[in-house]
Amino acid sequence: MEDPIRIGLAAGWKHVDASKLGKGGTIDTDVLIVGTGAGGGVTADLLSAAGLRVVLIEEGPLRSSSDFRMLESDAYPELYQESAARKTADKAINILQGRCVGGSTTVNWTSSFRTPPEVFDFWQRQFGLQQLSASSMSSWFAVMEHKLWVRPWETPPNANNKVLALGAEKLGFEVGAIKRNVKGCWNLGYCGMGCPTNAKQSMLLTTIPAALNRGATLYSRLRAERLRFDGNRISALDCSALQPDGIYPSGRRLLFRARHFVVAGGAIGSPALLIRSSVPDPYRLLGKRTFLHPVVISSALMPDRVDAYAGAPQSIYSDHFLREAPLDGPLGFKLETPPLHPVLYSTTLQGFGEAHAHLMREFTRANVILALLRDGFNPESRGGQVRLGLAGQPVLDYPLGEVIWEAARRALLAMAEIQFAAGARWVNPVHEAAPGYSTWAEAKRGIAELPLKPLICRVVSAHVMGGCGMADAPHRGVVDHRGRHFWLDNLSVHDGSVFPTSLGVNPQLSIYGLAARNASLLAAELSGRPVPAIP
Repeated sequence: MEDPIRIGLAAGWKHVDASKLGKGGTIDTDVLIVGTGAGGGVTADLLSAAGLRVVLIEEGPLRSSSDFRMLESDAYPELYQESAARKTADKAINILQGRCVGGSTTVNWTSSFRTPPEVFDFWQRQFGLQQLSASSMSSWFAVMEHKLWVRPWETPPNANNKVLALGAEKLGFEVGAIKRNVKGCWNLGYCGMGCPTNAKQSMLLTTIPAALNRGATLYSRLRAERLRFDGNRISALDCSALQPDGIYPSGRRLLFRARHFVVAGGAIGSPALLIRSSVPDPYRLLGKRTFLHPVVISSALMPDRVDAYAGAPQSIYSDHFLREAPLDGPLGFKLETPPLHPVLYSTTLQGFGEAHAHLMREFTRANVILALLRDGFNPESRGGQVRLGLAGQPVLDYPLGEVIWEAARRALLAMAEIQFAAGARWVNPVHEAAPGYSTWAEAKRGIAELPLKPLICRVVSAHVMGGCGMADAPHRGVVDHRGRHFWLDNLSVHDGSVFPTSLGVNPQLSIYGLAARNASLLAAELSGRPVPAIP
């Protein structure tokens, strides 16, 4: 199979692996983009199409389908932040986040949802974002859905997703099919390790090659350290080249000067860069209201093989427990399934010794359901805060209060009931004190009594949002509805960090649509002429 990245490099794409630099230097460009994920990729595509000189900076490596061998041992250290072991400061939440060219779009599970209308309504009421609504954003979502092949997944769900569908339908809970951004998918199930068949329409395969074809320059293994500013304008960005391990600095440094700077390093990386740079933050909002969709997990053993590593990872969802919950009341939650691979499963599963080994021996019969808690709307659900740790690296403090645990208990009960309704012979909430249950009645009693607190009840997340929130005024947000920084004229933020709350849905399509809108506005301003929505 052809590798379009290697073909592009052979044809003359401008790519610099900073780990191979022999010396430092200074680079001038029109627009400097930090980050190559959903926001950075879309922005690079649009700005390069407007005729602007674009430079992209990525801390992780450039990898492609030739490197994606469906092996966890390769993928996690190469493609994820902190080898897929990034955690909150208290170690209570594990965070899966991409760190490679294409960012999390290279390793996500392709689930694509538009921002729910009620979320836009809340943003208008609470943050004055009158310009953003389901109606005003509809065309941007439609354009990105078309460009990135977001389509209904018509292949029957794998056995793991069928458990959710069957159990929910038996209980009268509405379920739906998840749209996926894939083209010619082989239905392998290894999306989280990079797509080996070039079916996933990630930034790695779509917008970044488009920008490189127009002459954009990509730097990989290059860490953005500090923005320099003079008055109300950014003047330059200091960067440090990394060694081939992608972790330690090599000692080579680069300085980038540009007309405009776009920060798209994700909802932990972007606030951290701005904090390191000491950008103006008079209301002390930077890094605060960072949201994760805290996820609790229920594992079940089914009578027959599930083989949850095979087939589209996520194809079925249920919003029943979102719709029945008032937006600003007790937290609602979305139900989905994850793929199961041995390392991911074993390191998330509770227990140790023989108890853990017993569950691993049943790996092929395991089903898992996830509940994504919708945080940021209830007044007691304020998310976390990004701060700087050792060597200026980001740390996320994320207190898990009673409003989270109350929803977690309801979610564990709901998932167990669904799994038993689907025929499970044993259900075990992923919780260190849960013994596992053989009947729904037993599970209902047991889960009601489980102690819920950090490090005992397993909490994970793959969705990071907020920290540079949008608002109509600087006392309520870091950027405006266009992603423009309130205090620095030539600084924009184009990623999920601008969301004022979580979304209650997988965020990639929301980032695509908003970045397309805001990058188009920026392209028109910088080029001096109207620019089509998407080239």
